Amino acid sequence: MRNQQKLAFSVLDLASRKDIDQGPAPALQRSLALAQHVDSLGFTRFWVAEHHNMDAIVSSATAVLIGYLAAGTQRIRIGAGGVMLPNHSPLVIAEQFGTLEALYPGRIDLGLGRAPGTDPVTARALRKERSGSADDFPADVTELQKLLGPRAVGQQVIAMPGVDSHVPIWLLGSSLFSAQLAAEKGLPYSFASHFAPRMMMQAIELYRRYFKPSSVLDKPYVMLGIPFVAADTDAQAEFLATTTYQRILALIRGQSMLMHPPVESMHGLWQPHEAQTVNEFLSMAMIGSAATIAQKMQMLLQYTQADELIFTCDLYEHADRLRSFDILAGLQP
Repeated sequence: MRNQQKLAFSVLDLASRKDIDQGPAPALQRSLALAQHVDSLGFTRFWVAEHHNMDAIVSSATAVLIGYLAAGTQRIRIGAGGVMLPNHSPLVIAEQFGTLEALYPGRIDLGLGRAPGTDPVTARALRKERSGSADDFPADVTELQKLLGPRAVGQQVIAMPGVDSHVPIWLLGSSLFSAQLAAEKGLPYSFASHFAPRMMMQAIELYRRYFKPSSVLDKPYVMLGIPFVAADTDAQAEFLATTTYQRILALIRGQSMLMHPPVESMHGLWQPHEAQTVNEFLSMAMIGSAATIAQKMQMLLQYTQADELIFTCDLYEHADRLRSFDILAGLQP
């Protein structure tokens, strides 16, 4: 990829289940409907994330879901935000994403994370005989780059499909490790500020300071994750956002994260220390009317100089989520 001039808007979706859903199919169908909607609005990419052993998130078979979404859309890039590489052999990922690139040329992204995306017991079940250590991440990224690039002289193992596909690789992170690795390799970097904003500026500054131009990127490219809820009024947006508040509260309590309807007030549903934790988790959130979100976005961009924003919006009613993205589309610089 080459750096773009216009600020890009993208979407991160978790294929989230509601408390009334019968099985995973409705969540997957809503993901496709959202992808089609933001495709029509001109958004740049639509990513889904690998999570396991969570009853409310059905994007665990990430490559399979990407194929479903790419088949149902026209222009928008579809990708992983991301694949948790310690869970997988680089060869398997190269074959999966090489296949996707062959089917949907020029529309597939491969974002890579070094966390397992699950609990230790499930991580062991995923990996079986593999060590799956996060310490292997730099070597695994290098191996994956080679498998997706041209066949080298003497190379005995190729990914087919995958070889010479040059699927764009992104590094994802919520700390400094992946920022430094992305800088060293000259890869685009996405910071997980949608759930772990604490080290955002440190990571961005480190990435930009040590960035080395590469064959895929000539200067640093930063994407930031942003939770958001847009509505016609600030009050309506705050009401809709209580679905998200309930969900994060369930996460920190270790409870089911199935989406529940919004409530008039969170009073009585959380303790003060829990409210503080939820607010810290969502400290980058943009919640409000178009005017409120535009003001928050302007401040964020002045502070970070981000190249792209990837928005996540989990609302109970699908129509409310579509409306949120309609409002957001009107704010793109």
